[in-house]
Amino acid sequence: MTETCTTCPYCGVGCGVVVSEGRTGWSVGGDASHPANLGRLCSKGSALAETLRPEGRLLYPTVDGQRRPWSEAIKAVASRLQETLDRYGPSAVAFYVSGQLLTEDYYVANKLLKGFVGSPHIDTNSRLCMASTVVGHKRAFGADVVPGSYEDIEQAELVVLVGSNLAWCHPVLHQRLLHAQRQRGTRLIVIDPRRSASCDTADLHLPLAPGSDVMLFNGLLAYLEQQNAIAPDYLAAHVDGVEQAFATARAEAGDIATVARHCQLSVEAVLAFYQAFATTERTVTVFSQGVNQSSQGSDKVNAILNCHLATGRVGKPGSTPFSVTGQPNAMGGREVGGLANQLAAHMNPNDLADVERLGRFWQAPALKVGEGLKAIDMFRAIHDGHIKFLWVMATNPAVSLPESDMVREALARCPTVVVSDVIDSTDTLRTAHIALPAAAWGEKDGTVTNSERRISRQRPFLPLPGEARPDWWIISAVGKALGHDTAFDYHGPADIFREHARLSGFENDGRRAFDISGLATISTTAYHQMPPIQWPVTAADPAGTARLYGDGLFTHPNGKARMLAVTAALPKEQISADFPLILNTGRYRDQWHTMTRTGLSPRLSAHRPEPLLEIHPADSARYGLEDGHLAQVHSRHGELLVRVQHSDSQRQGDIFLPIHWSDSNSAKAVVSRLITAHADPFSGQPESKHMPVSVAPFAACWSGLLFLPADAELPPALASIPYWCHHSGTGASVIELAGDQPEQWNDLHHALQSAPGHDYLQYQDQARSSVRLAWLRNGHLQGSLFIAKDRPTVARSWMSTLFASTDPLAPEDRVALLAGQAPRSGEDQGPLVCACLSVGLKAIQAAVIEGRATSAEEIGKLLGAGTGCGSCVSEIKEIIRHAKPAVAA
Repeated sequence: MTETCTTCPYCGVGCGVVVSEGRTGWSVGGDASHPANLGRLCSKGSALAETLRPEGRLLYPTVDGQRRPWSEAIKAVASRLQETLDRYGPSAVAFYVSGQLLTEDYYVANKLLKGFVGSPHIDTNSRLCMASTVVGHKRAFGADVVPGSYEDIEQAELVVLVGSNLAWCHPVLHQRLLHAQRQRGTRLIVIDPRRSASCDTADLHLPLAPGSDVMLFNGLLAYLEQQNAIAPDYLAAHVDGVEQAFATARAEAGDIATVARHCQLSVEAVLAFYQAFATTERTVTVFSQGVNQSSQGSDKVNAILNCHLATGRVGKPGSTPFSVTGQPNAMGGREVGGLANQLAAHMNPNDLADVERLGRFWQAPALKVGEGLKAIDMFRAIHDGHIKFLWVMATNPAVSLPESDMVREALARCPTVVVSDVIDSTDTLRTAHIALPAAAWGEKDGTVTNSERRISRQRPFLPLPGEARPDWWIISAVGKALGHDTAFDYHGPADIFREHARLSGFENDGRRAFDISGLATISTTAYHQMPPIQWPVTAADPAGTARLYGDGLFTHPNGKARMLAVTAALPKEQISADFPLILNTGRYRDQWHTMTRTGLSPRLSAHRPEPLLEIHPADSARYGLEDGHLAQVHSRHGELLVRVQHSDSQRQGDIFLPIHWSDSNSAKAVVSRLITAHADPFSGQPESKHMPVSVAPFAACWSGLLFLPADAELPPALASIPYWCHHSGTGASVIELAGDQPEQWNDLHHALQSAPGHDYLQYQDQARSSVRLAWLRNGHLQGSLFIAKDRPTVARSWMSTLFASTDPLAPEDRVALLAGQAPRSGEDQGPLVCACLSVGLKAIQAAVIEGRATSAEEIGKLLGAGTGCGSCVSEIKEIIRHAKPAVAA
């Protein structure tokens, strides 16, 4: 059996995985030797083997919709880029790249655009994720540095989660936290408007008003001073800006009652948090998108860092602030200057000395002083005609950026759009003039850097399909075609990595924290075998560095950190009579970004097959919504049509929607269509978690389910149906349907019956507006359609598995088709609860009803549910709470 040790392609935890090829295909397990996860995996990582499918891959270059050989495609990119330069100048060229790229890809992209094209306009989807943290770190520490390590979470006595649903978004770190709670009694405080799965083991949950974080942490800073819980000697020796920060906090948040009123919390809850922080030396504050994705995100970060600096808790074992990154290589991208306001190796585009230094190293006379346009401004410039050439790599901005319709208009107006991707049909790729097939995970070869500064290898174990090529190869080929042969004469990713490492140490006298010069002469063999390592990696610290700043020496020129005087401000838009609810957005447990990879896995699709509008039951009643029915969501930019889910985990006045759905898999569920592109003035990161909206019921007169083979194209007739949502089943594509006119399903019904050579089974009850249709070929199921006035009751998992069978349908299955119910008990598990172990709702309910289990721990022992990544434990507890054990007669 062949085994390859590589790194998971999802979140910023950077888990090591072991990929094995056996007789039945590929399998993926956790790498017990990798320091990030120590063998643990989440549901997404566990299902990686299910996503190694050829369907839907972009395999060949195309130019203006026509397949072309690579030589012609590269020539087309280079010639159109050069034409843009000649006619409009370098400022008319932009790249929009991604935290999905490997560091080597990122490095070459930055070198080409900034160094040799002469445009500063390269930005990354990390702008939507970590940009505010970058600003906060640089202002406080002097560099974009996460000071701690994951083991600090396990060594802490108190962990504070701020704007982080760690249980769903970083499940392996959550497992490490749970281990600390069990072994050391670590206390947990969660600060989040929602009661998320991360609150399940919390000692205290503060459901603060959205956007009130600065007030809460200014209040903490004032409280620490009042209680003499600060570190005066540390502050005097190592921190500037102390008096201004304390004075601002005192003036704004000097008493707990004021803080509690502003944050819409009880005085008792605020005081409990403050006391816990003040009296616990070993405190780790973990923060993420709930802090970053705000028009005041940078100040929120600094409000948190102020409290850690005031107490001297930075970069010490079990005692540090800790930003957890959203993407697998968001930090690696920042190391090479992936953001528009950065240069490679943590250099500053506004510093003439840094620009000259990088220009000499690259021998790149086109490099200029000054920042480029950040993501929102970049797409506005495209929309307004200032940028004429755009190259998008490994991301889907038509779905992920706010004001999505403006972004789509910008892409449509741009004279040249080049897209490098692995998928042949995304919302962004449809706008491309030139499409370039890139290598995917399992084919890529390079490095990524996780949230704790740990560089890990992504290693290939699959051949490149079709004519797909690595991103670094594609970018280098364009660089050569532009006449820069020497600068882009790389023979493999190891060459790029060595150059990257040399640059990090080039004229670095310690003023730049990022330094991996200890790896600058690594051999190609050693590069292929390189174990995970945390930067800095220097001649003095060849084994890497677990923590930074624990000695009180920071990266600002004077060696001191800085506290900032920050003041609370309201989010840019507030509720009104027209838009009375606040929309919060985020991730689902088993999905990733726009689902181009996770959407291929039936297991990952089963937990939340549709985007759900989570709303408090009282708000639902107030606006005439019903649980399980459809609702329209409106903002001043657009509208969505989604299904309602009642949730008392939501604050009244707030609703939640997931970010994952696109026009490729739904009728009207792109959440970014609702979001205004209000950005933090320092970081440019948009405010994605505070959007005033309205909701209204959708008067559906019919609902339906359509099952098709997994490789079937979606029917064109879906275009006229108001609500449809597609997800992967086991062997099948499953499409939820609903409409407000009977003609809508009639058109679909007729279209599905038009294919020749099928045997059709049909049942129709006009009195009940019910239609059930199945069609077979040579005894094999080719499709089934269920239409009813209300949502049809169908055993979905059983129906999906019928498409996966290589044998003709058994007689009892054929008879049961139109009933939509499994003929044998136990064949349909109901909605999936535990994706790691594939345990469904019905099995858990049966165990409780039959008295075989009364707790989540007993369910775990009996069924395995909750014993993988553990992110479903809170849901299991909720199921147990509602299931009633059978009473003996």
